[in-house]
Amino acid sequence: MKKSVAIFILILSIFFAAADLRAQQGFVTVQNHQFFLNGKPYYYTGANYWYAGLLALQPDDQRGIRCLKQELDFLKSNGVSNLRVLGAVEGSGQIQAVQRVQPALQPLNGQFDTTVIRAMDLLLAEMAKRDMKAVIYLSNNWEWSGGFLQYLNWNGKLADSSLHKKLSWDALRDEVSGFYSCMPCIDGYLKQVAQLVNRVNTVSGRKYSDDPAIMGWELANEPRPMRAAADRAYLDWIKQASGFIRRLDANHLITTGSEGEMGTESMDLFRETHALPDVDYLTIHIWPKNWGWFQPATMKENLPVVLDRTLSYIGRHDSIARLLNKPLVIEEFGLPRDGHSFDPTSTTVLRDSYFKAIFELLEKNARTNGVIGGLNFWSFAGLARPIPGQTFWKEGDDYTGDPPMEEQGLNSVFDRDKSTWNIIKKTKTKAGTKP
Repeated sequence: MKKSVAIFILILSIFFAAADLRAQQGFVTVQNHQFFLNGKPYYYTGANYWYAGLLALQPDDQRGIRCLKQELDFLKSNGVSNLRVLGAVEGSGQIQAVQRVQPALQPLNGQFDTTVIRAMDLLLAEMAKRDMKAVIYLSNNWEWSGGFLQYLNWNGKLADSSLHKKLSWDALRDEVSGFYSCMPCIDGYLKQVAQLVNRVNTVSGRKYSDDPAIMGWELANEPRPMRAAADRAYLDWIKQASGFIRRLDANHLITTGSEGEMGTESMDLFRETHALPDVDYLTIHIWPKNWGWFQPATMKENLPVVLDRTLSYIGRHDSIARLLNKPLVIEEFGLPRDGHSFDPTSTTVLRDSYFKAIFELLEKNARTNGVIGGLNFWSFAGLARPIPGQTFWKEGDDYTGDPPMEEQGLNSVFDRDKSTWNIIKKTKTKAGTKP
């Protein structure tokens, strides 16, 4: 018995020593319900900048690189220290009647174009220079980057004709729910995960799994079981995928990318998925327009209702985070411009009010050591501008932060949105900066 206790104590000592070493090396860690960085609580202001790992792949790559550096400088100067970015695109061409973003890390099933990841190499090297952290999501529940539909198509579960046409909401749910029980699909997904996690950065020379510029890996953007019949398979996938990443990478945090109750349609399932031992923190997304909390014509009148529902939604998930003793990140939230305009010159009074309420909640948690450890607003559009008279993105256009299937300018925060940036910049958090 004494020998067993000694072995257990030794294992604990090794675990805590490794955790302490990671903290000293600049990795973000979790201690109970808080993020820590450089020995201090880390409460961060972040942005969704999903296309950042694609900028250096523009036809004029030097222009793309200049734009990336300039935009990173802008973000840093405005208090943004954390960026949520897309890790990979699967497939090419139209999908769900939408032109997906390009280029693809995995253009064909099981075939990887590793030259594409050089743009991510550059992004991470530039972020490291600015003491910024990346959260990288590894696939997508939605079609605009290929995602789960593409794996289903590659493995004979979804015909080309169905892949390319616009599916109804019910048909889409039926199809995507099949991903979690498609073993060849999951194997293909895990191969892509390994390509990224095991990558050696051609700029810095660091292996991604050893790079402190990465805060964590996210299983996918907004993974949903889609149908209740898929709940158990969905939970099993999260357990399998998070465990797979942990075996490859002991340094970085792991999370799901979940929207919360709206995505799982069950607070019990949300709690169960985030209680898994290899899931380090909880995520939620909030989309008042998409969830029918207001209509474009009544944005102003409905703002109080939107704010009440938003704070209530956050509060319910805050309770789960406290129960699990893990941090919570509000990693997507957005609101259209005033009058539901897509024009970058239009005002953002309503959006600013909405952002202010959420940023103040983060400030409160930073002051009181609460469970809400960070947020990433949707979404940074930087120097880009929509093309006048053109509603949707076309291949070759600049990325504005709104995915191709959404009106360009709908939820984007441009560099000239001064009133919004004033709110972001003034947010006071414990940034975990170097002592």
